[in-house]
Amino acid sequence: MAFDHDPELTPDQSRRGLAWIFMLALSLLVLSWAAGVVWDSLASAQGEGGFVCEQPYIHDGDNIRCTGVKGRLYGIDAPEMPGACRPGRQCTPGDPYASRDHLRGLIAGRTVHCRQLDTDRYGRSILRCETDGVDLSCSQVAAGFAVKRYGQLQCDSPN
Repeated sequence: MAFDHDPELTPDQSRRGLAWIFMLALSLLVLSWAAGVVWDSLASAQGEGGFVCEQPYIHDGDNIRCTGVKGRLYGIDAPEMPGACRPGRQCTPGDPYASRDHLRGLIAGRTVHCRQLDTDRYGRSILRCETDGVDLSCSQVAAGFAVKRYGQLQCDSPN
């Protein structure tokens, strides 16, 4: 199929049209590349090898946020921060600040490695995370800052 030249268009208008098509094609190429990078990053978070938790932030004793990933530690439940325990729910007893601070201490200055196991009903990633070979969920339970719940948490210690 041949394209007919529109005799109504000036050469300058034709060049602008071609430039617009070129920019559109280039934009689509860049967007597809960016989508591939994001997809690869998400896939590695779910893969066997896991991912490094970039810029970890600890809100409470069983939640961790990494760049691009909002997660909950696998198999544990920690005391809720004030006002976070929904009515009718039996929340884990204990000091939520001590639980949060213990988890913050576990990751301070260390590289956190995580592996996504699942996604919960709130859209959070269920993560198995460790620092220096120490499982964060198991450490929270062993120190008394969380209880085993929501899975089959297996730790080396009898907790």
